[in-house]
Amino acid sequence: MALYEKRQHLSRESLFSILSGAVQADAGEKKETDNILVYGNNGALIRARTKNQELLVKSYEEHDLVFAEGPAGTGKTYTAIALAVRAWKNKEVRRIILTRPAVEAGEQLGFLPGDMKEKLDPYLQPLYDALRDMIPAKRLESLMEEGVVQIAPLAYMRGRTLDHACVILDEAQNTSLSQLKMFLTRMGKDAKFIITGDTSQIDLVKKSDSGLSRCMELLRDIRGIAFVRFDSGDIIRHPLVKKIVAAFATLPAAGSPAASSKTSSKAAKTATTEASASESATKTSGS
Repeated sequence: MALYEKRQHLSRESLFSILSGAVQADAGEKKETDNILVYGNNGALIRARTKNQELLVKSYEEHDLVFAEGPAGTGKTYTAIALAVRAWKNKEVRRIILTRPAVEAGEQLGFLPGDMKEKLDPYLQPLYDALRDMIPAKRLESLMEEGVVQIAPLAYMRGRTLDHACVILDEAQNTSLSQLKMFLTRMGKDAKFIITGDTSQIDLVKKSDSGLSRCMELLRDIRGIAFVRFDSGDIIRHPLVKKIVAAFATLPAAGSPAASSKTSSKAAKTATTEASASESATKTSGS
């Protein structure tokens, strides 16, 4: 009632929260509305669902820059976008800016049909998908036309100052250290940045060009920056995804001593086999 008297109206979110609290059987029991970030479309309740998703939420609330690194399917990007939508709805920021490198397109981008937007949209689709869960389609289209919601490849960030915005860089493992520096120095007044990535899924031709791990090491001791490490326990996709990630985790990373050792061992074994075959052929021809 006090809330109604103050605002002269009750939103759907406020009413839902009040009713949920009123019917709570046990005061010590966790409420259904706990950890809700956004009330999505069709009544969906979008909340932090794992320990590290909750840590990402807490880190965002306490820091202006957060790195979220971990395997596929852990909800890093989805949680980050939910935080951005919540911040905008609460008028904490004026804009939501989502970006990711279009690495998958590579040099073939120029050969794809259509204008630049049509060429890039497939690589930005995961960001659109998440937003469509949280903002009605027509409203989202309007917000994008107004520039309130912006989705663009990383290269388009150069030269900009991003004020009063929640900015998310997705797939950061596919950026170089210099690209990360360029992006991070776009931070303007009242801005919040979230960087998400998975260092086990680098799509760069030279995996050593990825700057995400190095960037996190460089910035680790700076006050105001938080780091959240997701793991297989946070995977919320199909149960098989967790097992697949675990299986691939047993492979040595490309360029690691173990991988080099295996490659050298295989090469040595091949060389030995070829030498034996050559020696055998020589003996046969000489007999």
